Amino acid sequence: MASLSLEIVTPSGVVLAESVDEVVAPSVQGEFGVLAGHLPMLAALHTGLLHYKKGGESVDVAVGTGFAEVINDKAIILTDRFITKEKVEVLEVRERLKEVDAALEQWDGDLEAPERLELIEEEQWLATQLELYGDPPVPKVLALGRTTDYSNIMPPLADDPLMQETPADAEHE
Repeated sequence: MASLSLEIVTPSGVVLAESVDEVVAPSVQGEFGVLAGHLPMLAALHTGLLHYKKGGESVDVAVGTGFAEVINDKAIILTDRFITKEKVEVLEVRERLKEVDAALEQWDGDLEAPERLELIEEEQWLATQLELYGDPPVPKVLALGRTTDYSNIMPPLADDPLMQETPADAEHE
């Protein structure tokens, strides 16, 4: 099988350089896979697990946000964070995740505040590390913005003439 060069680069430098058979990475629009001979592409990355296969062995690592470029049988992953399963400090990650979750639950400020968005990003990174380790936390749903109740601008459906039963409807019952 033809090989693909995979490089993962963080602000501290190249953290992984391997010749691999396949790469699957988490993009902002879902996972994408790359094999040797792939067309050139550029993708924005979402925090998550990156999988690669080398000689029949599958390896998972965690990456943060960033970009992926694929060109000439080379996949370059530029990311702000990277960790392997062996480097995950489970107890520290779980403790910090509890702190971040508590801060998010108690948040009463602007939902779009940079501080809150940073907490959400950190929560995703911590959860990804636990998923990499094999013990992911229970997913949580956080409101990213304010919601608007539009129910009061429409009349009740029973008053809607289009929703009234017609003689034809009665015949089919």
